[in-house]
Amino acid sequence: MLAVNGYFDGFSIKPLENIELKPNQKVIITVMDEFVEPVKKRSAKSLMGILSKYADPKLREQEEGAWERAVVEKYGNVRHKHDTAFSSER
Repeated sequence: MLAVNGYFDGFSIKPLENIELKPNQKVIITVMDEFVEPVKKRSAKSLMGILSKYADPKLREQEEGAWERAVVEKYGNVRHKHDTAFSSER
């Protein structure tokens, strides 16, 4: 038997420790009158621009289209008849 601390987030019970349970394994849940501090979720917006301090504005022009140039350099500028993405007939 294993005792694990956790909390109810309003939707489901969240353990505070990593545990491995098997499907259909029984558990005992004891609801206490104590509360934990709410866990704040970081939004993806908070990470926007996090790497901007490493950006080199002088390289921005070279970076534009770099992936496309690398593909052409490696594979050539081959276009297939069935490839409508590069077709001039739209």
